[in-house]
Amino acid sequence: MIRKRLILLFTAATLGSCGTGDNSEQNVPAIGPAVQESLIQANQQLNRLESEAIDLYVSRKGLKMTKTGSGLRYMIEEKGTGEIAKPGMTATVNFKLSLLNGKVCYNSDSTGTEQFVIDQDEVESGLHEGIKMMHVGGKAKFILPSHLAHGLAGDHNCVPARSPIIYDVQLLNLK
Repeated sequence: MIRKRLILLFTAATLGSCGTGDNSEQNVPAIGPAVQESLIQANQQLNRLESEAIDLYVSRKGLKMTKTGSGLRYMIEEKGTGEIAKPGMTATVNFKLSLLNGKVCYNSDSTGTEQFVIDQDEVESGLHEGIKMMHVGGKAKFILPSHLAHGLAGDHNCVPARSPIIYDVQLLNLK
């Protein structure tokens, strides 16, 4: 119930603040400090709830994961013996992307391997962060909180808004 209220408050304030940024032409008052503080608190509460949901998932599955400062949870399942991934390299990966409820959204079995330039291409920022901990041949599991994944909007296809996602990744190659 609290989460629904927070989401409603956040959504209403966000939609109400959309525009060109020039409030003089629209006669729309600027958001006051009290409203800004409420939005900040609501977002912090939603982030705490999301983090708790991820922690519950990790605990329920018995995973031994490490949490980075950004909130990414990771577990290197196989270290790999090849080169370590670095920014600017093109990574080729096999992957499975799923939600905490177990629904598989995308995987390389159906879409083929994924290639992206580390820290440059438009994939989830949490995937960029996680892949830099891997060696060629390695396998890892990453849990990306929504702010490192598809954020407030989701992907408009399979990943809902504000959803953490799970990546099972195998780093096949680096160029």
